Amino acid sequence: MTFYSILFPGAKDPQAAEAAEAPAFFKDLNLNQVIDAITAGKEIYNLKPLFYTCAPDTDVIAYRHEVLRDLEGEELLRNLKSFAQEMLKMRDYLTQASKVTDDRQRQRWFLDAVGIFCAGIDQLAHDLALTKLSSIALSVFRDYLSGYVASSSFKTLVSETTKLQTDLESIRYSTLILGSGTFKVTKYKEALDCSAEVERTFEKFKEGAPKAYQYQFPNLPHLNVVEAKVLEFVTQLYPEIFASLTEYCARYADYEEKSIQIFEREIQFYISFLDYIETFRRAGLKFCYPEITRGSKEIYSDGGFDIALASRLVAEGHAVVCNDFYLKDPERIFLVTGPNQGGKTTFTREFGQAHYLAGMGLLVTGRAARVHLFDYIMTHYERDEYMTNLQGKLQDDVVRIHEILEQATPNSIIILNEIFSSTALQDALFLSKRVMDQILELDALCVWVTFVDDLASYSQKVVSMVSTVVPDNPAIRTFKLFRKPAEGVAYALTIAEKYRLTYDRLKDRLSL
Repeated sequence: MTFYSILFPGAKDPQAAEAAEAPAFFKDLNLNQVIDAITAGKEIYNLKPLFYTCAPDTDVIAYRHEVLRDLEGEELLRNLKSFAQEMLKMRDYLTQASKVTDDRQRQRWFLDAVGIFCAGIDQLAHDLALTKLSSIALSVFRDYLSGYVASSSFKTLVSETTKLQTDLESIRYSTLILGSGTFKVTKYKEALDCSAEVERTFEKFKEGAPKAYQYQFPNLPHLNVVEAKVLEFVTQLYPEIFASLTEYCARYADYEEKSIQIFEREIQFYISFLDYIETFRRAGLKFCYPEITRGSKEIYSDGGFDIALASRLVAEGHAVVCNDFYLKDPERIFLVTGPNQGGKTTFTREFGQAHYLAGMGLLVTGRAARVHLFDYIMTHYERDEYMTNLQGKLQDDVVRIHEILEQATPNSIIILNEIFSSTALQDALFLSKRVMDQILELDALCVWVTFVDDLASYSQKVVSMVSTVVPDNPAIRTFKLFRKPAEGVAYALTIAEKYRLTYDRLKDRLSL
């Protein structure tokens, strides 16, 4: 049975499909924070390229969903984590082997590392054989592993490893310390043990608890000069065993199967993600397997949230506000307005994160969701370097929007956040309509945060979403967004905030 990958079905070289760098939109959507948190402590597996690689293919997504559903079984997940721990222990032994300078010590570290590998593989094969699996990926790997464990090559590896370990453990020697800093090493010979007779003879002189004189040798990774010399003499006493060890290490230098190495790494893609979202689940937040649409652009999310923001809020013990959205034909664009700091940008990130995680074949936030299978996600968020230079910001807006529209296709997702906010309202309206026309012509999905309320009724394809405030106290944001007509005050609020003319700002200034 041949096995290639539990991430990429049929890929003979799965690493060739990996992306070396994070997509350009990662920072805008705070996905860099999410992936950093997921992969923290797993650097040995080099997981980030796997999370940088989106799989815009319904077959790949279904393939991964099957694996995730299997892994939601507690016993299977526990067994795979146990296997991962054994493999980490093996790699720690190999690291120790690479650090020591004595050949015989290095060979012993290597031998024990192989022993851990054999035991871990055998245990995993046993565990998987007793597990009911539904996924194609894990079933194929189980069949491959079963065949590998039953192969003559693996059985020979196990038997030779066990024999060498037994032979080394059977070695017994005596060290006779002579005068002038010299010693002699010989094979151990059975001799009469007089310790019991000595204790009995001197028992009558015993007063109180005896003082312990036994010396505890430190367990250091490197041999000192004396230990190395003793080992050299022991090697001469048992030349056959150590010759077999040397030959064993040379013959099994590449003992690890490539398929098992691939599995060991790729299974961490799933495990690290499930461990990450478990924190949110314990806080009562929901994740779901999204429905993926290719032709239709009717999408929805029931109870989604910005996972990067939620990570911080949950850690601080704060509540997470969830928002819903849906689009029905012919709707394509969410036009988001409302007061500053009201959750508009958070909503755009919720939308973008949901599509990207779904495209990777992972769970998304919310009780239920349907997302579009995209080819590109393109974002435009405000850049810090242009915050104080309005002319530079407008130019940056125009150039970046042009680049987005040049690359976008009908299957792209476009996310725009506060573009043209550095210019006058009429100019912003003129430029925004030009951009809107091109997006509508593309028929692409879009989320657009803006202070230009007039755009909300520009086309039947545009849906107005408004971030709301507490009715009795407009200064308090609810961070909830609803489908409702734009209230016509977004631009005024933006200007008031800019010039510190809001009620709260004026009150603070007048109280000074």
